[in-house]
Amino acid sequence: MIALNTTAVAWVIFAVVLVGWITYYFLNNAAARKELGSEVEMAPNRKPYYDDEVLEGRRLERVQLLGVLLLVTMVIGLPVYWILEPGRQAGAVEYKQDQFIGWGENLFQTTANGGFNCAGCHGGLNATGGQAPYAVTDPKTGEVRAVNWFAPALDTIFYKYSKEEVRFILNYGRPFSPMSAWGAPGGGPMTAQNIETLLVYLESIQKQPEGCLTETNFSPTADPSVCDGGSVPAATQDEIQKAVDTYLAQNPGASQGEALFNLDLASGAYSCARCHTQGWSYGDPGVTGQGAFGWNLTGGATNTHFPTEADMISFIKSGSSNGKKYGMQGQGSGRMPGFGSMLTDEQIKAIVEYVRSL
Repeated sequence: MIALNTTAVAWVIFAVVLVGWITYYFLNNAAARKELGSEVEMAPNRKPYYDDEVLEGRRLERVQLLGVLLLVTMVIGLPVYWILEPGRQAGAVEYKQDQFIGWGENLFQTTANGGFNCAGCHGGLNATGGQAPYAVTDPKTGEVRAVNWFAPALDTIFYKYSKEEVRFILNYGRPFSPMSAWGAPGGGPMTAQNIETLLVYLESIQKQPEGCLTETNFSPTADPSVCDGGSVPAATQDEIQKAVDTYLAQNPGASQGEALFNLDLASGAYSCARCHTQGWSYGDPGVTGQGAFGWNLTGGATNTHFPTEADMISFIKSGSSNGKKYGMQGQGSGRMPGFGSMLTDEQIKAIVEYVRSL
């Protein structure tokens, strides 16, 4: 029906235009002079033009005024445009960035609010850490039980991973956890553009770093998004230390390295045990450091892989990069986060001493 109506309108417009041209043709012919030689008398270059009094009067003044206005436009307008253009471009970039953040927030929303329920698992729109329902299977008995998986906070995700590493996690998920593949490359429902806008949103909720050496902190083109030399704010370090103190109070005789390795579940975004201790993520930890998503750290394997403490400290600070070598003949997969911007050198050293004692 729409097509038929559109066609009818097009035919009406065509008919009106055609009739108009035919009418113009006949009226123009009727008004034309038919006598021989009239075309010479009607030629514009043969007609007398304005005399000097008319040309040098108000007509000339109007032309001069127009020239002055055009000159003002070029002399003043163009430099003003040149001065304001960088600000306009920056404003356009900021507007587009805000637009991406809004799109990403819509994707991050809970299912009830039309999103993909990232907020439902990771602790709301600020992603401060939450819980996700999950079913785990006992490999020995085959028993299946429902658990609450402690999903990590994402407001410090770029302190530990690069943007491309986070993109990989979003695309392919985390095996053996509630974090499924969300990107199309991993079989998920999100397009590449969805993933990009989600990354921009995650950048926007990161805790502002301290101690920046440059002004590029949280730039859309930065990778990772934490500024050069920056670290988590003092308030976050206070949270970590508070969790350490709580662990030491509950476990007399434990070292600071052990506490940092096994931080309580509420501060699990910073815990080594999340990846290196089976069952830790759902409140049923097995043997400490015996391996889960990350490899087994017990039995002297760590000391063999990293001959010196300095090698291991360097690795923990920077994390692994996909394809990059580390330790003794190790090749990174990008799964091990870097903690150099999250923890102090003293805290990392304490963790290394504890892990090498396992």
